[in-house]
Amino acid sequence: MLLDLERLGPVQARALGMLNDSKQQTPEGRAALYPVILRIAAKVAIVSRCAPGIDARGLHRTNLAALRDALARVACEGCVCLSDGFPVAGLRHEQRAVIGGDAKSAAIAAASVLAKETRDRYMRRADAAHPGWEFAQHVGYSTPEHRDAIERLGVSPLHRMSFQSTAYQQLALG
Repeated sequence: MLLDLERLGPVQARALGMLNDSKQQTPEGRAALYPVILRIAAKVAIVSRCAPGIDARGLHRTNLAALRDALARVACEGCVCLSDGFPVAGLRHEQRAVIGGDAKSAAIAAASVLAKETRDRYMRRADAAHPGWEFAQHVGYSTPEHRDAIERLGVSPLHRMSFQSTAYQQLALG
């Protein structure tokens, strides 16, 4: 994400003052920030990966590859790419891994909000395509209701089989 701070009006500036780690935001707060971030961002790249791809490569490796792809799409000559905690291999731009970056960098916090809100929106749409798993309510987190749905229905095509869920362990998967 590349933020254009010169495009900030007073309303956007106040909204960005609420930026922090997306996990610290309420769902309503993230939803309110989402369009503000998109309006003031000079460039945005949202990259997603499918469950089978994550299972094949591993979550951490897949996340870093997706981050590299997103940064490569928004980076410009002479910029410094920031990442939240992890260095990104194979990036052709100067970079800095910032520990706790979503609390220290508006760009990282904004990217975190966009990523979480995008995922939540996807899970709400997935709820209609995969009824019974209650994706709209738990948005993929391992809640008791989510584990109960897996026990009742098994796994959906959206579930990562490499995820070590206690709900999965109760099923005969193969």
